[in-house]
Amino acid sequence: MKTKLADLIANAVAACTQKGLLPDLKLSRIEIEVPANPEHGDYASNVAMILASQAKQNPRKIAQAIQENLSDPEGILEKTEIAGPGFLNFRLKDDLWRKILQNILDQKEKYGYLDIGQGKKVQVEFVSANPTGPLHIGHARGAVVGDVLTNLLQIAGYRVSKEYYINDAGNQMNNLGKSVLYRYRELLGEKIEFPENCYQGNYI
Repeated sequence: MKTKLADLIANAVAACTQKGLLPDLKLSRIEIEVPANPEHGDYASNVAMILASQAKQNPRKIAQAIQENLSDPEGILEKTEIAGPGFLNFRLKDDLWRKILQNILDQKEKYGYLDIGQGKKVQVEFVSANPTGPLHIGHARGAVVGDVLTNLLQIAGYRVSKEYYINDAGNQMNNLGKSVLYRYRELLGEKIEFPENCYQGNYI
């Protein structure tokens, strides 16, 4: 909803510029917030105050120009008001939320899916926990982040393949096997001198 409102404001500012009501301004960002006081509407923006220094105009005058040139093709706005030094307060139509809820019910688990990726192939690689040491929460984090990122990319319209590396081969596994063997022999009473490349922690 914030994105929709930001687009409406950006279009209104562009219309003001085209009509000569505002100079050609750099609109780097449009901040949309939920007012602390519900009486001030559903959303509010301080865009007029941000533009005031560039336009060298009173922010309330800018807010009025934006309000008068605000086009609402989807009919989402119940009312737009100017408050304080130049805040734009927006109240949305009540049935808008009901339509969104109905949309969620209709689409079920497909709600929120996007087509940003347009079916492009993506491979996400994430590594497993180090098998040669004790497990901790950091090891789980890598798997969770990789899996969640993959799910988000899929919802955004990408064709994703996951690659979860399992580190169960190579020198580190050979050394782990030797380390366990040496520790086993040590526990049976044999005097063992661990080679430098072997793991000697309490977890072995």
